[in-house]
Amino acid sequence: MQPSQTTQSEVSADLIDLAIGHPDPELLPLQLLREAAAHRLRQGDRSFLQYGYEQGDLRFRTQLARFLSRGYSVEVSPDQLFVSGGVSQALDLVCSLFTRPGDLVFVEEPCYFLALRIFADHGLHVEGLPTDQLGLIPEALRERLLRRRPAMLYTVPTHQNPTGATLPEARREQTLALCREHGVLLVADEVYHLLTFTGAPPPPLAAAAGQGGVLSLGSFSKILAPGLRLGWVQGSPDLLRRLATCGFLDSGGGLAPFTSAVVCSMLEQGTQQAHLQRLRSTYGARARALAANLEKSLGGAAKTVPPAGGFFFWVRLEDVADTEKLLPRARAGGVTFAPGSRFSTSGGQRECLRLSFSYYDVEHIEEGVARLAAAVLKG
Repeated sequence: MQPSQTTQSEVSADLIDLAIGHPDPELLPLQLLREAAAHRLRQGDRSFLQYGYEQGDLRFRTQLARFLSRGYSVEVSPDQLFVSGGVSQALDLVCSLFTRPGDLVFVEEPCYFLALRIFADHGLHVEGLPTDQLGLIPEALRERLLRRRPAMLYTVPTHQNPTGATLPEARREQTLALCREHGVLLVADEVYHLLTFTGAPPPPLAAAAGQGGVLSLGSFSKILAPGLRLGWVQGSPDLLRRLATCGFLDSGGGLAPFTSAVVCSMLEQGTQQAHLQRLRSTYGARARALAANLEKSLGGAAKTVPPAGGFFFWVRLEDVADTEKLLPRARAGGVTFAPGSRFSTSGGQRECLRLSFSYYDVEHIEEGVARLAAAVLKG
């Protein structure tokens, strides 16, 4: 199959790709964005066609702050927000400004594997910290900080990628206290926090961002459309000042002024909130279907803790020593997944794999799990 050279990933019609962490194309709100663009363009305001204000347009940041205050159940100020081109671009910018080649970065083990690529691009050394089904273990962080001094700790505290784990509030407070005690910048990738469909997660680490020492990264990629390349960084004014006064923005101006103007209309009209509710309902149903079919098809051969939000399941296979070796057999059977070793800083996690429920409807998820089970049990 020839790539279209339009989208990042192309999925063959005869393959169910449970590795892909992208939204279902049918959930991308074309009509809502068409209406939002028309709403903004009708106003006769040309300002968003100019080089943007470095921190991001104040009208957009004001609406975003209101949206986040509701979603986080914590008051957010526009002054605490910096507009980015998505989480990946924000993380790259943070690495550029707050680290130097050769610096050490602590991450969770397992970790979002593409963040590891960004750290490698900046010549950073990465060490993984132990986790359990609740996420990062603060005592392990404490012990490591007695021996090592990182430039920053990178964590995905809510519905973690790849495990789906959500860090309890007590652990968040302990982690934050340890980072402040040792002068370590805490970078929290909170892109899945608003995609909670079961219960309510603890307050985001963004709630502590105004006090310094924390940068919280968020994005519209998971809650609206990744093609917008629009996100935000929440932090204290002194940290955001370093972002807003860098040479990159001095030359190019603030990021995504046109896109943020369109999304601002969605925030003003309430259509972003309505769309978010639709996503929570849809993804919740898909997550439940994935859990039920794993239990039905693999039973005790697959150990997992169903997530309360996000995009991903982390599965430990009892009788498979290396999921990399399982992958060709699964692909031949018409399904694929992300092997656990891709998320490890040390080549571990080989008995694990990550499954995504974001791209496919319930019917395809059921068929995908059946194909995966056939590959596992055949071995």
